[in-house]
Amino acid sequence: MPRAPQARRKMYVLDTNVLIHDPNALLNFEEHDVIIPMTVLEELDSLKSGKQTVAADCRQAIRNIDKLLGDASPKVIEKGVPIVRGKKAEPLGTLSIIMSTEGIGTHSLPEHLNDNKIINTLAALQARHKSRDIILVSKDINMRLKARGFGVEAQDYHNDQLLDDIDLLPKGYKEFQNSFWDNIAKVETVQREGVTEHLLKREGELARLNINEFVIDEHGFVGQVVNISDDQLVIKDLHQHDLMNEEVWGLVPRDIYQAMALHLLLDPDIHLVNLTGSAGSGKTILALAACIEMTVASKLYKRIIATRSTQGLDEDIGFLPGTEAEKMEPWLGAIVDNLEALHEDDENMTASVDYILSKVPLHFKSMNYIRGRSFQHSLIIIDESQNLTPHQIKTIITRAGNGSKVICLGNLAQIDTPYLSPLSSGLTYMTERFKGFRHGGHIHLQGVPRSVLAEFAEANL
Repeated sequence: MPRAPQARRKMYVLDTNVLIHDPNALLNFEEHDVIIPMTVLEELDSLKSGKQTVAADCRQAIRNIDKLLGDASPKVIEKGVPIVRGKKAEPLGTLSIIMSTEGIGTHSLPEHLNDNKIINTLAALQARHKSRDIILVSKDINMRLKARGFGVEAQDYHNDQLLDDIDLLPKGYKEFQNSFWDNIAKVETVQREGVTEHLLKREGELARLNINEFVIDEHGFVGQVVNISDDQLVIKDLHQHDLMNEEVWGLVPRDIYQAMALHLLLDPDIHLVNLTGSAGSGKTILALAACIEMTVASKLYKRIIATRSTQGLDEDIGFLPGTEAEKMEPWLGAIVDNLEALHEDDENMTASVDYILSKVPLHFKSMNYIRGRSFQHSLIIIDESQNLTPHQIKTIITRAGNGSKVICLGNLAQIDTPYLSPLSSGLTYMTERFKGFRHGGHIHLQGVPRSVLAEFAEANL
């Protein structure tokens, strides 16, 4: 591929939060020049220590910068070191480090903030290279606003953003008005070992279906896509009555969406399940009931590992007293709440919950202690997974060892991390990336109101 002319090549200046969000971001700017201000290196240096999730990402970003720069001399680094992607690939684009520029005349921002130092550096760069497009890349909306107000072009980092509209995210099912069969011209039905399968031509609405997605209609038909080829798909007939009456550890699904979610959770051939939906839709209680059933009753798995992504968890866990499990309990209160809900009809609910916690191999783990480990024959529940970056969610899912199942739970409307949005969340990234994975499934649960009070508050507050 011929190299782009110097004038057409852009200069991208990366903010610290981009390298934390994706430590491999340096490799994603094709033939353009990537510039890292010295202030960004200082910020990475100040954040690299400790066991926080962000510290591990900082260290990875620093190692990547060092690997790309190699043993280049200071003059070459200032000019730009060619970025090599793979051993045989031709170098494409350059990486350079630029010194922070102290105020340029009177037209500069006060230097007491690192953000201002980076913007001043960009302005100085712009003054030196008037014929080049110089763009700040930052996940921080306010930083982008400040830069644009100062006359510097700024963009979000979109490389791992797979969708332009969150409404395009798969729900895990397709609902048909009236009867599903009204839309079908030709079908071949086969019976295999008590299972009914429908072989259909892959066209129209059916062409958009992915493996392990469901089709439902108003007449009570429920089917699951179990195989897909270029011109055909196979839908397994699931009986709605059986789905709706599937009891798991005393829990019965309240609607067809929960029934489909339970079906995926209990399927031993599905190794990744992610459930999205609003508060009160039943994500956690479904996952917990299915996990207890599969560890205590059917013994398909040896243990349950529960973790969650929460703002403050990485920093605050060290200050809480007790063992790791005791430190994690305040953060994983939702798990205990749902255990109580599963046993609320028992004669002594507290005794039942204590009994379950003593009998069920349920481990509460901090995100920090999951890195670098491999869990065999385990059920891994990741709660609040909407707060993870794509890089972090990859780090956790790759911890699943032989015979393990990962269950991700999240609500994209409740993101607590300042540099993430529903489109850039790791939960969205994973859902889109895994939609064609034969051993993965996703269901977007419909909101089930917790109470009349909660329903009124949702509508009127």
